Amino acid sequence: MPHDARLLFATRVVRLFAYGFLSVVLVLYLASIGLDEPRIGLLLTLTLIGDVVISFFLSTRADAIGRRRTLVAGSLLMIFAACVFALTGNFALLLLAAILGVISPSGHEVGPFLAVEQVALSQIVPPAERTTVFAWYHLAGSFATAAGSITAGALSDATGYRGVILGYGALGILLAITFLRLSPAVESERAVRPATFLRVDRSRAIVLRLSALFALDSFGGGFVVQSIVAYWFYTRFGLRPAVIGSIFFGANLLAGFSGLVAARIARRIGLLRTMVFTHLPSNLLLILVPFMPTVELAIGVLLLRFSISQMDVPTRQSYVMAVVDPEERSAAAGITGIARTTGAALAPLAAMPLFASSTLHWLPFVIAGGLKVVYDLTLLSAFRKTAGTE
Repeated sequence: MPHDARLLFATRVVRLFAYGFLSVVLVLYLASIGLDEPRIGLLLTLTLIGDVVISFFLSTRADAIGRRRTLVAGSLLMIFAACVFALTGNFALLLLAAILGVISPSGHEVGPFLAVEQVALSQIVPPAERTTVFAWYHLAGSFATAAGSITAGALSDATGYRGVILGYGALGILLAITFLRLSPAVESERAVRPATFLRVDRSRAIVLRLSALFALDSFGGGFVVQSIVAYWFYTRFGLRPAVIGSIFFGANLLAGFSGLVAARIARRIGLLRTMVFTHLPSNLLLILVPFMPTVELAIGVLLLRFSISQMDVPTRQSYVMAVVDPEERSAAAGITGIARTTGAALAPLAAMPLFASSTLHWLPFVIAGGLKVVYDLTLLSAFRKTAGTE
């Protein structure tokens, strides 16, 4: 693997460790400093909305600004957010940091990083190996998220939630240093053409269609982001952060291994069918989680769901790179990523009051699973005849 590819894998590990590290205790921390559920939901929503704006600006201009500079800028925004969250409980300042900084309530990718790294990897590895490389890239991130989750659970018991927030900022510093070591080979190989508003031209129709569907999928997923589900286990079953961290450690390990299986399946049945046929059963399992009568069964169904829920991720990433014009991959990855973040941004505002209800705490799981099923069926219907599905 080229030196730059190894560095991009390393930055993926550092970043996803940080996201998993933070997501386990983020809502618990906000509750501990006196925020109620509606304000927490508002803060999470504005966190993701702010990320949409920043990601759109940076990722669609990455080839003009410079991919390395874009990635370093995202790291600095992580550090900024961590400093404000750790040092103040003032709601107005927290909102400012949420909007301008990079914070991941879900434990998954936010910011400009994923879009830029995907395009750089697509440029420095052979096209025939793209799906497999993305699968390993996904596995590395899932392992890192898992490790971050279990570390945060243990550390929060020892140092308190604020120590985890400060640790997130420290990881942002490490991330910036690693990005600075990338070579010029990751930069755009072509001169940046005069661009339209969305930075896509020939691929615009397919990018907009995919973006609309990805937004629907993420809107459903936003009802059950990792930090909110951690809060649900805490309030529903009284689990300690260390136990919750262990749950998501196992969940993310299963998710990571599933990505490798997805690459093998995609060679047999194609990218699109792999995305849909593995995603559908995972969404049905998601709906079942809140109806389990014991915490052991709830954890078991959640882990079973995670064992197949992320198999669409490397195939989806490879699919987007395959169906768009090579010159527009940076913008396409940024736009589809932003669409996912936009969808996810709207859901926590509605989800948190439902999770706080003694009678409706199950509803976010049903909404999430139902919307994701609609996404799967619509995606299969709309793109089954599109070139690049194999």
